Amino acid sequence: MRLSNMQVIAMKIALIFKITLLFVSALCLPHSDAQSSPQWGLPEGAKARLGKGWTSEIQYSPDGTRLAVASSIGIWLYDTAAHQEVALLAVQMSIQSIAFSPNGRTIASGSWDNGIQLWDVDTGNLRLTIDGTDSVNHVAFSPDGRTIASGGGDKPIRIWDAGTGNLRLTINAEGSVNYIVFRPDGNTIVSGSRDNAIRLWDVDTGNLQRTITGHTGFINCIAFSPDGTTIASGSRDTTIRLWDADTGNLRRTIDAPGSIESIAFSPDGTTIASSGGHAIRLWDAVTGNLRRTIAEADSIECIVFNPDGSTITSGGRNTSVKLWDTETGNLRLTIAGHSGWVDSAAFSPDGHTIASGGSDNTIRIWDADTGNLRRTVDAAGWVESVAFSPDGRIIASGGSGNTIRLWDANTGEHLRTLTEFTFGFGHSSVAFSPNGRTIASANRENFFHLWDTETGKLRRTLAGHTSWVYSVAFNPDGHTIASGGDNTIRLWDIDTGKHRLTIDASGSVESVAFSPDGRIIASGGGNTIRLWDVDTGKLRLTIDASGSVKSVAFSPDGHTIAGVWNWDNSIHLWDTDTGILRRTITGHTNWVNSVAFSPDGHTIASASWDGTVLLWELPSSTGVGVEPSGSQLTTLGNIKRTALLQNYPNPFNPETWIPYQLEKNAWVTLTIYDQIGHIVRTLDIGHQKSGVYRGKANAAFWDGRNQNGEPVTSGAYYYQLRAGDYTAARRMVIIK
Repeated sequence: MRLSNMQVIAMKIALIFKITLLFVSALCLPHSDAQSSPQWGLPEGAKARLGKGWTSEIQYSPDGTRLAVASSIGIWLYDTAAHQEVALLAVQMSIQSIAFSPNGRTIASGSWDNGIQLWDVDTGNLRLTIDGTDSVNHVAFSPDGRTIASGGGDKPIRIWDAGTGNLRLTINAEGSVNYIVFRPDGNTIVSGSRDNAIRLWDVDTGNLQRTITGHTGFINCIAFSPDGTTIASGSRDTTIRLWDADTGNLRRTIDAPGSIESIAFSPDGTTIASSGGHAIRLWDAVTGNLRRTIAEADSIECIVFNPDGSTITSGGRNTSVKLWDTETGNLRLTIAGHSGWVDSAAFSPDGHTIASGGSDNTIRIWDADTGNLRRTVDAAGWVESVAFSPDGRIIASGGSGNTIRLWDANTGEHLRTLTEFTFGFGHSSVAFSPNGRTIASANRENFFHLWDTETGKLRRTLAGHTSWVYSVAFNPDGHTIASGGDNTIRLWDIDTGKHRLTIDASGSVESVAFSPDGRIIASGGGNTIRLWDVDTGKLRLTIDASGSVKSVAFSPDGHTIAGVWNWDNSIHLWDTDTGILRRTITGHTNWVNSVAFSPDGHTIASASWDGTVLLWELPSSTGVGVEPSGSQLTTLGNIKRTALLQNYPNPFNPETWIPYQLEKNAWVTLTIYDQIGHIVRTLDIGHQKSGVYRGKANAAFWDGRNQNGEPVTSGAYYYQLRAGDYTAARRMVIIK
C-alpha cells in the first residue's frame, strides 16, 4: 500500500517523538528521588515498605544480565539492561553473603541466624534451606557448581552438596572465618580468618595445605586472579597483599590509607579494585601502583566488577548502590532506595507524608499514600530523630554533630541550623511545641534545650537530671514539657522553665509520650512501660514488656499504646486501661527504633535498623484490630537454640549489656576484642542454666574498660560468646 505524504510525515513525527522520549529517559536515568517503592515480599499485615534495606554484598550473574544485591531484608534482583528491580527474595534475617552458581540459575545466601538458603533466580522461589550451621559470614560456589562452601563465626568450614544440601565435609578452621573462595581449578579453598591468617585447604580431604601469615589485622576479603596463580588479600591492617598461590610466598604489599573492606580482580586480571572508607581504588595488579581513586561521600563496604570489566558496582551499610565507569571513574548510575539504619520516622499532621532519618546522613520524605519517595535531603550527619511542625511546613532533625536542623517539608531546603554547644553525643530527641514556636531537644546530657523556631535562638536550658536525657515530649495543653532519663520523668513549665514535678520511674526511661488528652504520660525503658498521672505523678498502670522498650506512642484516641520491643524486632499494642496485650506485629529483620501512629489511627509506621520503614494497616480507629495468627504471633520465652544477641545500647558510652540465650546448660565465657583481634576483656560468666539472659538483671555487662580497669577508646569492638560447643561473635561501637 502506498502511503500519502501526510502519512509519511506523521510517521516521522511519531518516530522523532519516541526517540525524544527515549533520550529524555536516558538523561533522567542516573538518579531519581521520585521513584516507586517496590512492595515485593511484604510481611503479613504490612501495606507498604519505604526503603530497600542496607547493602552487605553485591554480585553479578555470570552472563551479566542480573545484579544481585544482598540486603538487610533479602536479596534484590535487578535487570542490568534497564536497572530495574525484578524480584525480592525476602528473608527473616539480614543476608551476609551471596554467590551465583556458575550457570547463573541459583543464588546461595548465608546469614548469621538463618543458615544457607538456595534460591531459583528465574522464579524467585526458595529451593532449599541448609541447616546445621550458625553465623554464616561467607558462602561460595565451586567452579563446577556442585558444591557450596560456607564459613562463619562457629569456626568450621563446611562443604555442602549443592543439589541435596547434604553435608560432605567439615574442616576445622582456626578462628572465625570471615571469607572463603575457591581456586579457579576447584581443588582448593582459601579462607581468611580473624586470627590474621590465610589458609589453603584441599576440597576433597579437608587437609590443610598451607598457612600464610603476614597480615597484622583481620582478613576481611580474598580474591583469586582469573588465572588462579595469585591470591589477593585485604585486611584491617590497611594493606593489600599479593601471594603466590602455589608457594604462599609474598609477591607484593600495597599500602592503602585505611582498612580494606572488599577487593576484586578485573576480568582480565590486570587491575585490582579495593574499597575502604569513602573511596574505591584501582591498582595495577603487577606493579601495585595506584591507577585511580574514586571518591564517594559515604562509606563503601562492597565492590564487584561486571563480567566485561567496564563497570564497578559499589554498596555499603550507609550508601546507595552505585555503578562507576572503570576507565574514567565517573558515576554512571545510582540505584536509589538502599540506605543505612533508620532511627526515626514521623507522620505529617495531615497524614499524607512521612519523614524518616538514620545512619546514612539523609532525611527521606515519602508519600504515605503511595509509598513513593518524594525527596532525599542531605542532612550532613547521622539523623536520630525527626519531627514535623504542627502546620506540617517544617521538619526538624537531630543527630550527630550536636546540631538541630530545620528543613522545608515540601522542597527539602535547609532553613536553619540551631547550634549552641560543641559537646554532647548527638541529639537523640526533638519535638515541636503544640503552637510550633518552640523546639525541644535532648542530646544525651543531663539537661535539654528549648529553641525559638523562628529565630533559631536558644530560649532556655533546663537542668536537673543527674544523667542523660533520652527523650522529650510536649503536653498537648501547650504548657508542660516532659523529659525522660536517669530513672526519672520530670515535668517543666514551658513559659518559665520552672520544675513542676519529678516522677520516680523505678527504672530506665528511654522514651516518654503524652496521651492525646494530656492527662497521662507513658514511659518506656528496660522491660516495662508505665503510665503515670500527669497531675499527681502517681503510677496508674505497669505493663510488663518482657524485653527492652525503645519507643512508645499513643494512638490518636488514647485507648492503645504502641511499644517497640527490640529483642524480636517487633511492635506490641496494649490496651491503656487494662494493660492487656492486644496485638503483636512482626516483620522487620532488625531492631525497631521508633513507632508512630497516623493521625487517623489506621496506620502505624515503624522505623528499623534493617534500613526500612514499614507501614502497617490497622482495621479500626483504635489501632488494635485482632490478634494475628500463625507466624505473626510471637511466642514469648520459647528457646529454640543457643544464640548471641546484639548488645544494647549500641552505640554506647560508657556501658552496655550483652544478651544471649541458652538451649541447654553450659559454661559461658564472653570475650571482648578490638579491631585487630587483641583481647580487651574476658568476662567469665560461669555455669548458666538453659534460659534467656536478656534483661539488665541477667545479661552480660561490660563497663567499657579493659582487663586493667582502664576505659577503652572510641571505635568498633567485637564480642564473642562461648557456651559449651557454641561460639558466635557480634560487633559493637563505643562513641565518646
